[in-house]
Amino acid sequence: MREATEKEGTPCPPAYRCLPSSHDSCRSFTYVCCMCVSVMCVRVRTLLLLVVVQSVDWTHAAQDECKDYEVQFERVFSVPGDAAMINCTLASPDVFNLSAASYEVNWYHVETGRALRNVSRRVLIRGQTLWLLNVTMRHDGHYQCVLRTSTSGCFKQSTRLVVERPLRGECGRPRKAFQVLTVGVTDTLSCPIKEVFKTLRSYGVRASVTWYRGCDVIEDGFEGHVYRNRARLKIKNVDSRNNQPYTCTLNFNLGGVAASISESIQAWVQEDYCFLPQVLQPANDILKGAPGSRLTRTCRVFVPCIGTVPDDAMVDVFWLDDVDFISTNNSERIFASEPRVWRASVPPKGVWMESVLTISSLEEADFLINYTCRAYSARGIPQAHFSVLPQEQGVQVAVGVVLGGVAALAVIAVVVYFHFKIDVVLFFRSSFAVFYANEENDGKRFDAYVTSYYPLGCQLDVSHRVLTFAMEILPQVLEKACGYKLFIAGRDCLPGQAMVDTVHENMLASRRLLLLYGASSFTCTHSRHHLNNRHTNNNNLGEDVCLDTRRQYEWTVAMHQALVEGTLKVVLVELEEVSAAQLALFPESLRHLRRKQGAVCWWKNNKHHHQHQGLNRKSWINCTGKSSPSRTATREQEEAHSSRCLSPSSKFWKEILYHMPVKGKRAAPPQKTTLL
Repeated sequence: MREATEKEGTPCPPAYRCLPSSHDSCRSFTYVCCMCVSVMCVRVRTLLLLVVVQSVDWTHAAQDECKDYEVQFERVFSVPGDAAMINCTLASPDVFNLSAASYEVNWYHVETGRALRNVSRRVLIRGQTLWLLNVTMRHDGHYQCVLRTSTSGCFKQSTRLVVERPLRGECGRPRKAFQVLTVGVTDTLSCPIKEVFKTLRSYGVRASVTWYRGCDVIEDGFEGHVYRNRARLKIKNVDSRNNQPYTCTLNFNLGGVAASISESIQAWVQEDYCFLPQVLQPANDILKGAPGSRLTRTCRVFVPCIGTVPDDAMVDVFWLDDVDFISTNNSERIFASEPRVWRASVPPKGVWMESVLTISSLEEADFLINYTCRAYSARGIPQAHFSVLPQEQGVQVAVGVVLGGVAALAVIAVVVYFHFKIDVVLFFRSSFAVFYANEENDGKRFDAYVTSYYPLGCQLDVSHRVLTFAMEILPQVLEKACGYKLFIAGRDCLPGQAMVDTVHENMLASRRLLLLYGASSFTCTHSRHHLNNRHTNNNNLGEDVCLDTRRQYEWTVAMHQALVEGTLKVVLVELEEVSAAQLALFPESLRHLRRKQGAVCWWKNNKHHHQHQGLNRKSWINCTGKSSPSRTATREQEEAHSSRCLSPSSKFWKEILYHMPVKGKRAAPPQKTTLL
């Protein structure tokens, strides 16, 4: 206690100082309390320091596990008061598969090891971009982007931010980009902040640009300065006054903070400059020359220049034909001279170049070839050419070629139209069915009404052939192979239904009428029994023709709807070749339809095959595959013939399909005209 009492007059150090006590007996106790509290404070501070150091060590340890891409080559420059944008380039397919893994980006200040977070009005992190909204000198340093993925591990890379003070007595930034302007023309300066513009636009943030020349603001339109989109400044009639620094300032509002980024450009006005060469001769023209004569042609090139005209305009001039460059060896029949160059110091100022092409003796191979003069330069490769025609032909050759080509195209078009019209139409119907109206919704139940004509007194084989085609061959192709729905008299009639009703009703429910007839359909003689009992007026079907009552009524209704009302389209199917004498005995209405629209001839489909295979001309009924082979034909020939005549790709069936209704896919109102 005495030692404590002796020390009671000595004040405590600032860190250990306690409140004074008014009681002497408590002085020593108070001092001891101060010491205890001070020791506890020191221990707490030490513990907190250890926690902070340990957390920093943990952060560095976690970062050390990442694949390090080191310091990015491109640095970011800024000045105090501006904003700075630092991008993380690790989120790239070159680093890892973006579509296969999610990722998280964190930013650190390398010098302090401190993790960066959003700080109001100072620091903003959006996606992969770090924004420092108000840069100060203490922001100078390295900023590390750490990217962690769910599957591919961890990656890190640093970016150097250089913060520099503006130079005293100068406006703009201390570091400047150099851009060249050409004197005497309209040129453009581009503000080097495209990445900042692009990033702000992805945020939906509007930004505006202000341009300065030196320290003065440039108003839009002032002294030929025009603001253009994407931070460009157009300058009209560039002169020496534009040879000074320009500054572009991008103003924007991000995170509720009005910020700006500036870049400075040192404009350098180039007073000595050469433009794109101009090939003045030849002039893309045509010359005339006689075989064996000598021909020379000059290529004249002018290179416009501003300022001092150089001795060498860095332009090369060559002659070419349709295959390769033309040699400069004057011992060859066709050669080009070395270019002759001279300067023009008076307006128009520039460099002239001239090369002469020589053809010592024109030959047939030299005609109708393009001889081209081409000028090679860093600013472009302009060219011009000429060609040579024989002197005796001249313009007549060109006119003849053009007229001959037009005539040939016309002939080809006519041939294609007449010979391939049906194939083209069927191809369009099958390939572009969506452009054709669907006729299935027109209220009709049948695609075609099939009726056949043969007199009662005809020989049995005549009626058998017609009925075989109508009842077996026609359904086998149109119904089974092509999907059409037919009404065939004698097959689809309901028992007990009145003949007049079924003919009228089913013909009105059909979109087409297929009329089958042969050469003997209207010329066969009939038995005397029928001759004595037939009506005197038989609808003009011929004096020796007698149809049964149903076919006679079908004929009457069909001709009335086709010729009088025009509501039914009739397709004539001619099964046998009809001679002129037989045609004279046909009814006038049938002859009229045959002249007007023609007939689809089945006999033509088999005529060529009969002649080459030796088949009987009546063997077309074997298409059904049910009759026995003829004496002159083998079974293999009959099977091949049956397969051929039942194929929808044969010429006869293509013509039938051409006249049948279109199976389109486009819904259309009634009476809609189809494409073909």
